[in-house]
Amino acid sequence: MRTPHNERVSSDNAEEPRFPKAAKASGSERRCILSGETFPRETLVRLAISPDGVVLPDPAAKAPGRGAWIAPNRAALEQSIADGHFKRALMRAYKGGPADEDGKRTTLSYSDDLPQQIEMALTRNLTDRLGLELRGGNIVLGSSRIEEQARQARLGLLLHASDSSDDGRKKLDQAWRVGGEIEGSGARGEVLPLDRSVLSVALGRDNVVHLGVSGRPGDASAANQTRAAFRVAQAVNRLTSFVSGISASCDQPVDREAGNQPADTNGDDRIDT
Repeated sequence: MRTPHNERVSSDNAEEPRFPKAAKASGSERRCILSGETFPRETLVRLAISPDGVVLPDPAAKAPGRGAWIAPNRAALEQSIADGHFKRALMRAYKGGPADEDGKRTTLSYSDDLPQQIEMALTRNLTDRLGLELRGGNIVLGSSRIEEQARQARLGLLLHASDSSDDGRKKLDQAWRVGGEIEGSGARGEVLPLDRSVLSVALGRDNVVHLGVSGRPGDASAANQTRAAFRVAQAVNRLTSFVSGISASCDQPVDREAGNQPADTNGDDRIDT
């Protein structure tokens, strides 16, 4: 199977530390068609091309056919669209567009609101992931329960709604640092670019303002729960990076136990064709 010129794959021997912040990539890398720089594929946004030549976001990276990859930065994308760099980069990445059965090239096209389409797709990707982890028993809700779990170092990730109060965040952030034995470090949960109404709909609960993702070294179920936190952190990082242009920190308590987990790619580490 041939690798498109804008994509490459490195060794898959990378290991994933027990907490998402320090996690290494799965070993698969892609090149951003706008900057030319290479990044772990988990940090980029894939663009897929439909049979009729329409370029669409593919945040799950599962659409068939060739893919082009861009760094998650909405402002940079909008600028590249405005100055024509994006269109030229797409033409190079897709070599002029897909060919039909007769070998004729289809003209590439994309909507004027492609940046908004990408943001909506990344938002849906995150909310879908949160729903899956809730059904898997990996989401902790309710301030009192989150605080308790945080103080016991049972959370792999702490998240806040964009409209959460400073006092509410500070209380849980403090519990988070106490549980991780990193008081004074300034570590804190991630404020999402989603408000409580979006989180409530995604999780099917009333008034979801804060949430935690389970993960504690030493538990019998720690391997699965830590991978859950890693998966959520990936989705959070891409959305936050795209909206703000700044990578999310997803600060984590320091893992006080030795040992790494194998990287989890959900079985999706294939090369685009």
